[in-house]
Amino acid sequence: MSKTTNKFSPEVRQRAVRLVFDHEHEHPSRWAAILSISSKIGLHWPDA
Repeated sequence: MSKTTNKFSPEVRQRAVRLVFDHEHEHPSRWAAILSISSKIGLHWPDA
């Protein structure tokens, strides 16, 4: 069993999830919404 750590506070996670649900209709897929919103709020993945 691997141990994971949360890099972001619960508030940041809640905000990000809310933004994705509120704006996913503006994107061709939920993943596209996630990538768009994450970059706007400063969350970046090396492969994104």
